[in-house]
Amino acid sequence: MAVEAGQQAPDFDLQVTGDTRVRLEDFRGEKNVLLVFHPYAFTGICEAEACDLQDNLERYRAADTEVVFVSCDAWPARQAWKKELGHDYTFASDFWPHGAAAQAYGVFEEARGISVRGTFMIGKDGVVKWALVHAPGEQRVSLVEESLAAVG
Repeated sequence: MAVEAGQQAPDFDLQVTGDTRVRLEDFRGEKNVLLVFHPYAFTGICEAEACDLQDNLERYRAADTEVVFVSCDAWPARQAWKKELGHDYTFASDFWPHGAAAQAYGVFEEARGISVRGTFMIGKDGVVKWALVHAPGEQRVSLVEESLAAVG
């Protein structure tokens, strides 16, 4: 079962590059975190969602919110895709231990080794303020209004 609004957000420790990691604890007391899980890099629906996040990035930043976009792809694939798209927010890898963060948030699909489309707005206090989960093939529409309203 996926983590729900009102629950303490599970910690995560995700690889961004070979020697760079992103952790929930890096933001506690400083920034909100929009944690966005998706199934695969270099796929149509995931690309549309990545572009929507980029299109709304200034609104998230204005609301003291860090965007972390996560899949179980290895970090080199994540960074190659980020570069191809020209995006300016964190693309993180939940590759090893495989799907550990997705499992902690209840959005890991064991049979295929991927995360489903789980979206979690985590407040500066580490509590999930808003959550939404979609199946892998179900595209999220823009989440900016609902997610930002949760951190007001």
